[in-house]
Amino acid sequence: MGKPRRSQVFYFSFLFFCFLSSLSTSSFALSDAEASYLSQRQLLTLPENGELPDGFEFQVQINLKFDNSRLRRAYIALQAWKKAMYSDPKNITNNWVGPNVCGYSGVFCAQALDDPKINVVAGVDLNHADIAGYLPAELGLMTDLALFHINSNRFCGIIPKSFSELTLMHEFDVSNNRFVGPFPDVTLSWSSVRYIDIRFNNFEGQIPPELFEMKLDALFLNNNRFTSTIPESIGQSTVSVVTFANNKFKGCIPRSIGKMENLDEIIFMNNDLGGCFPPEVGSLKNLTVFDASFNSFVGALPQEFSNLIGVNVLDISHNKLTGVLPENICKLPSLSNFSFSQNYFNEAANACVPTLRKDIVLDDTGNCLGDRPKQKLGNECEAVLSHPIDCSKDKCGGGSSPKPPVKPAPKPQPKPPVHSPPQQ
Repeated sequence: MGKPRRSQVFYFSFLFFCFLSSLSTSSFALSDAEASYLSQRQLLTLPENGELPDGFEFQVQINLKFDNSRLRRAYIALQAWKKAMYSDPKNITNNWVGPNVCGYSGVFCAQALDDPKINVVAGVDLNHADIAGYLPAELGLMTDLALFHINSNRFCGIIPKSFSELTLMHEFDVSNNRFVGPFPDVTLSWSSVRYIDIRFNNFEGQIPPELFEMKLDALFLNNNRFTSTIPESIGQSTVSVVTFANNKFKGCIPRSIGKMENLDEIIFMNNDLGGCFPPEVGSLKNLTVFDASFNSFVGALPQEFSNLIGVNVLDISHNKLTGVLPENICKLPSLSNFSFSQNYFNEAANACVPTLRKDIVLDDTGNCLGDRPKQKLGNECEAVLSHPIDCSKDKCGGGSSPKPPVKPAPKPQPKPPVHSPPQQ
């Protein structure tokens, strides 16, 4: 085999990141009591509406000189952040002293976009610093910030509303921390953002449909506590990579998925998704990774999957899929790894038999393929195969949603009799 494609490298890097994150979380994690303490501290410091009052920076008395007012604002923000840090075992912020904020560890300056004559704080990168603390509202003062990377730390609490002031944000990575609350809506106000990574936190609830109307390149939502359906607006998304894995997303894969022209990799692994696969998945000609494993998908695999000419990792294992596995899907030209194990397929073409293929990795275990080893028992197969799913009638797979019953029109009530006045 030749060199692995970028998608394969990313996909297996994604799995490796999951493994490393679980190690770092277990080795250096805050106790629940410590996390609660930090969240309480943050709530006590946040302004009433979460926003900094107008002119806040002028209320702070500082006896230091700065090259420009924006560096003074950055100093106020960074000093407030340092104060909000509960633990800094690597002493990353030890040199966060004095007016030269451009010399602080993890802080990067550049020429201002609107005034090349002055330097401003354009980026913060504290990845893997193992710092515990919270994000103070004062960070909203750094309005020139375009890059904010704090993955693999122990920050708790919420993303402050004041972050909506960071309108130049381009890359936002707060993954592998202890953030809580709903999806951080402040990100929706950033017209320049292209990369959002909030995986491995405790965000929960709904995903706003507007998220998929943004001009993003990459979106990582995995390993949180999201419970919503995936919005139909996903079809408007410009992302090349999006991960939904390890949440509690429910319902269908929206049929609008077929409109995602830039999509390279999409991972639905380990959610509560179900119904039939929409045939529109077959329209994703640029797709290289499709992982829908560990869900509750049913019915036959759509023939349209044979149009995925660029896919090299296809994982539909651990679902409730049935029917025949066709040859043209197993012979996709770029396919290198295909797992359809732990389903209820009862027939597969020779091209799908692992022992007959040396060019790709196949896994067919745990199905109802009578002549293959390590299959389900007959009675287990019969319980599912005796109740076939018609995907043409399934609302996820192409059928229309069931219409609500039409209430019968109310019967007309008889009009009261009209009595003519007696004639004189």
